Amino acid sequence: MDCPHRGTRTWVPPFLSTLVTLPLGFLALVYVMFSPMACDSCSQEESRRFTESFMPAFATFAVGLLVALTLLVVGWALPRRVRHTPRRLVLAVCAPISVFAVWLVFLALVDWP
Repeated sequence: MDCPHRGTRTWVPPFLSTLVTLPLGFLALVYVMFSPMACDSCSQEESRRFTESFMPAFATFAVGLLVALTLLVVGWALPRRVRHTPRRLVLAVCAPISVFAVWLVFLALVDWP
């Protein structure tokens, strides 16, 4: 017996968001983790500037990934009711967008050589 207030396809937006957000977050993390190699051949002064800007940018990136993960978890945790479908959809769209946005913020914060 199916409850009339339960949505039958309410799991689709969080599922699709998970399929996009987790690989996107992984690729962004790999990029960020390899980015210190951009300053391998830098002078002492360039290396110091890069490191001083990289550390807060990395912390910002890590917090941003936690925000994206929180959006995913909340999207899955909402009760499967029809009235929560718009909220699930908004959370599902915001999760991958937040990964991309925090990656852009990281790129803007680092003083590249």
